[in-house]
Amino acid sequence: MAIDKDAIKEHIRGILVALGDNPDREGLKETPERVARMYEEVFEGMNYTNDQIADMFSKSFEQPEGSSNDIVLVKDIEVFSYCEHHMALMYNMRVSVAYIPRGRVLGLSKVARIADMVAKRLQLQERIGSDIAYIMERVTKSPDIAVVIEGSHSCMTARGIKNGQAKTLTTTLKGKFESDGDLQKRLMLLVRQ
Repeated sequence: MAIDKDAIKEHIRGILVALGDNPDREGLKETPERVARMYEEVFEGMNYTNDQIADMFSKSFEQPEGSSNDIVLVKDIEVFSYCEHHMALMYNMRVSVAYIPRGRVLGLSKVARIADMVAKRLQLQERIGSDIAYIMERVTKSPDIAVVIEGSHSCMTARGIKNGQAKTLTTTLKGKFESDGDLQKRLMLLVRQ
């Protein structure tokens, strides 16, 4: 599915009119085009299913001989997304992704690329975690996946309750990360360091 920039331009122009402004005034003349280009970029992930993202970033390597089956953790991956309820920015988001290798390891930058592409959709923070976990399970062939996300939501900080300090923390735990309480504690200590 390709993002329809012409439709976005038309609708943004209509929003400007609905807000009581003149879309033909100097400061707004090019706004519909700018917003369409921005949406094409920030919603790039909407062009792909989770399976397609997994295929895009699936290159993995044999686990080095003699290495342990210990946690691989990529933490503090910075992403942003847009809440599907208000189309409001979710920002200052930090994603931590962990897995326990099962014979294959993934290039570390692929983990960050997966998180970034999943976030570039109209999303819920909870779904970002479950989408990343699904993709990671597919590409690593490991059932032991954890995704921890902390972020701010402008639908809470800039409108409604207007609580600028509120943060949302979500966890998606699969396999051993879900069933082993000691492993969960160890993971959270690593994430918080």
